[in-house]
Amino acid sequence: MADHSEEPVTDDRTETKPLGAPTLAEDLLLLLFQPDAGTQGTGIIAGENTLFYILAGAVLADLGLGEHVRTVPGRGGSTRVEAVADHPPSDEILRSAWDYLAEKPRGVQTALAAIGPTLRGPLLDRLVERGDIRRSSRKTLGLFDTKVLEDGGTGRRAHLLSDVRDVLLHGAEPQRRVAALGALLSGSGTLPQFHREIPWTTPVITRAKDLEQGNWGAGAAAEAVARTVTATIVNNVIIAAAVLPNGN
Repeated sequence: MADHSEEPVTDDRTETKPLGAPTLAEDLLLLLFQPDAGTQGTGIIAGENTLFYILAGAVLADLGLGEHVRTVPGRGGSTRVEAVADHPPSDEILRSAWDYLAEKPRGVQTALAAIGPTLRGPLLDRLVERGDIRRSSRKTLGLFDTKVLEDGGTGRRAHLLSDVRDVLLHGAEPQRRVAALGALLSGSGTLPQFHREIPWTTPVITRAKDLEQGNWGAGAAAEAVARTVTATIVNNVIIAAAVLPNGN
């Protein structure tokens, strides 16, 4: 009889692919997570009514920052987004959006509506895997288990919020990802919900509107394509944020 005592033990479990650097959409979702806004100190996510548009905007903005997509003129003075040929992103979520745009150029609203609906779950899963957000259960009425979201204690949300606050409140020169985050928060209509951390004052509103329009400061002068793509996307997020909550 053959001796199999030295044969290696195999494990058929699927290995989890390690996470790369956080995407802009992950950072945006983490900022929109309000750790203490729910009941009993639990968290909620701001902007749920238009969340899929906001997250899709962040995905497209991320692709623009990485020069994976660009804007091109469409019919009747409209603007379309097209994939830059042979320059796909490595991140799976970004790649899925790039593949969609690689089929043909799309109107921005069309792209937002197509890309956005499936984003919340995978992005939240990533934040949980990174430890930035924690899923747990709470008893309601002493009987029922309710799933809740809590701060994971990594400090990454506080760091992101501090970067955005420095730009909006103190006029700091923004890094382009921070500028895009500020523009998306402003364009989505959720920025007033950050009043405790970022006072909703006239100078803050003015600075936020500058970011929406791609006015990121002298240091961003060489990033005209990224600023143009982001400003176009944010403008379309503003349109969606204004329409969807009314059910139109």
